[in-house]
Amino acid sequence: MGVFLIGVTAWLARIENWRSYTPIAGGGGSYEQSDSYVSDEKPAGLIRWLTTVDHKDIGLLYGAFGLTAFAVGGLMVVLMRIELADPGMTVISNTFYNSLLTSHGITMLFLFATPIIAAFSNYLIPLLIGADDMAFPRINAIAFWLLPPAALLIWAGFFPIPEVIPAQTGWTMYTPLSVGEGMGNQANAGVDLMLLGLHLSGVSATMGSINFIATIFTERGKNVSWANLDIFSWTILTQSGLILFAFPLLGSAIMMLLFDRNFGTSFFAGEGGAILWQHLFWFFGHPEVYIIVLPPMGIISYILPRFSGRRLFGFKFVVYSTLAIGVLSFGVWAHHMFATGLDPRLRASFMAVSLAIAVPSAVKTFNWITTMWNGNIRLTTPMLFSVGFVANFILGGVTGVFLASIPVDLVLHATYYVVGHFHYIVMGAIAFAGFAGIYYWFPLYTGRMYQRTLGKMHFWLSMIGTNITFFAMILLGYGGMPRRYATYLPQFATLHQITTLGALILLAGQIIFVWNFAQSWLEGPKVEDGDPWDLHDNGLYTAEWEWYDQKLTTAIADGGDEETEEKVLTDGGDVNSDADADADIDNDSTVDTHSEE
Repeated sequence: MGVFLIGVTAWLARIENWRSYTPIAGGGGSYEQSDSYVSDEKPAGLIRWLTTVDHKDIGLLYGAFGLTAFAVGGLMVVLMRIELADPGMTVISNTFYNSLLTSHGITMLFLFATPIIAAFSNYLIPLLIGADDMAFPRINAIAFWLLPPAALLIWAGFFPIPEVIPAQTGWTMYTPLSVGEGMGNQANAGVDLMLLGLHLSGVSATMGSINFIATIFTERGKNVSWANLDIFSWTILTQSGLILFAFPLLGSAIMMLLFDRNFGTSFFAGEGGAILWQHLFWFFGHPEVYIIVLPPMGIISYILPRFSGRRLFGFKFVVYSTLAIGVLSFGVWAHHMFATGLDPRLRASFMAVSLAIAVPSAVKTFNWITTMWNGNIRLTTPMLFSVGFVANFILGGVTGVFLASIPVDLVLHATYYVVGHFHYIVMGAIAFAGFAGIYYWFPLYTGRMYQRTLGKMHFWLSMIGTNITFFAMILLGYGGMPRRYATYLPQFATLHQITTLGALILLAGQIIFVWNFAQSWLEGPKVEDGDPWDLHDNGLYTAEWEWYDQKLTTAIADGGDEETEEKVLTDGGDVNSDADADADIDNDSTVDTHSEE
C-alpha cells in the first residue's frame, strides 16, 4: 500500500510548475475557451475523474466519497440499534458489536464529516472569492486520492482477509486496550490497519487545509477584500487553521501508538500512558469537534438569509465569534477528562473555558434567529434543514453546557447522555447543514431541480427521527445507562426500543433522499437561468449563481438548446420562466411574516 501511494504521488506531482494548470471552460472565471480546448484539457469518462485537478470535479468526488461513507456508517449503526432493541444478545455477537461501534464513530467523523465539508469548500470557495481554481490544484487532487485507501484500511477488518479482524478499541482508541496488551485480541493487525488509515485521512485533511489557506489569502479576486469575504469562506479559513494545528498532533500520537504495538516502545504501555494518550488525543479531539461544526455553521449562515429575505444579522459578530471559537477550542480538551483524577485547580480552569466557549456559539444562534425575525420566510427544503439545524444545535449545545460542569459531568460521564449530546451536534446539526447545502446548491452542480415533496419528506423524517433517537438517549443517560454496551438491564429496554424506532425513521428518510438525489440528477426538470431561488428579488444574489448564469449563457451561445423538456419549479413554488404556470405554485411553502405598514 505504501509503494502504491508513493507511485500515485510521484505521478500526480510530476516535476513542473505546481501552478501551471489552467482551468477548463466553466471554471471560476474562465468562460471563453472553445470546445476543442475543453476536449484537450479535460478527457471524458473514467479518465476524467481519475486525473482531474479541477476544483469542481474534486468537490464532486469528495461529495460522492462522503455520502458513501455516510451510508456505510449509517448501516453500521442501524445494525447496532436493531441489536439493542433487546436487552440480551440476539442478532450479532458482543465482539462484532464492538467492531461496529469502533468503525461507526471513525467512519462518521473522519470519512463523512470532514470530506463532506471538503466537498462544499472545494466546489464553492474559488467561485465565491473569484479565483480560477485552488492555489495548488495537484495537491488538491492528491488530498482527495489519499481518502479511498484510508477508507479501505479503516474497513479492512471487515473484509475476508485471513487472520485480520476489525478493531474493537472504540473510536477514541484508549490505551492500554489499543496498545494490544494482555490476553485480548487487540494485538491483531486490524487495529494497525485502522491506525494507518486514520493517519492517511489526517494527512489528506492537512494538505487540504494548507491549500484552502493559500487559496483564500492569495487567490481572491480584486473586488473581494477581507471586509466583504463571505461567511462560508471565513469558517473554512478558521477550520483550516484548526486542522493545521490539531491533525499533526493526532498523527504523532498514532505513530507513537503504532511503535508501541510493533516495535516494543513504551510511550503508552507504561505507567501514566493511558493519561498521556487521553491528553494527546483530546488536544486533537476537541478542536476536531469545531473543525467539523464551524463550516456547517457557515453554510447555515450563508443559506438562512437567502430564504429569510434579509441579509445576515450582525455579520461581523458572526465572523468574530467564529474566530473566537477557533482560539478557545484549544483550551477545553480536558473537560473530557474530568473523571480521570486531574488536579482540581486544573479541572476548574478547563471548566471555565468550556463554559466560555458556549458564548460565541450562542452569539451565532441569536444572529440566526434575529435574521429570521420579521423576515419574508420561504420554507423551502434548504430552509427547513437550516431551521432544523438551529433547533438541534440549541439542544446539543445546552446539553453540552451541562457536561462542561464538573459535578454534573462526574455523574453523566460515559453514559448515554454523552452519546445523545454528541449526536445532536453531529447528526442533528452537521448532517442537517450538509443536507441544506446539498439541496440549496443542487441546481448549481446538476443543472436540475429536485422533487420538492420528497425533499420535505426527507426533512420531516430526519427531524422526527433525530429527536426521537437522541432525546431518548439523553433520558437513558439520566437513568444511568452506560454507553458502549451491547447488553443492558431490562429496565432500559423501553427507551432503547424507542431509540431504535427513531433510528429506523431516520433510515427511511435517508432512503428517500438517495432516491430523490439520484432520480432528480438524472431526470429532474432543467434549470433555465442562474437564479433558481429568486435571489434577485431581495438583493441576495451571490457569486456562485452569477458564475452559473454565465455558464448557461456560454453553453447557449456555443450551440446549446435553450428549450427544456419541462418547466422547473423552485422549491418555493415559483415558476422560473412561464408566468402562466402560477396555478402550480405551492402557496403553503411561503410564509410572509412582514407586518402591514
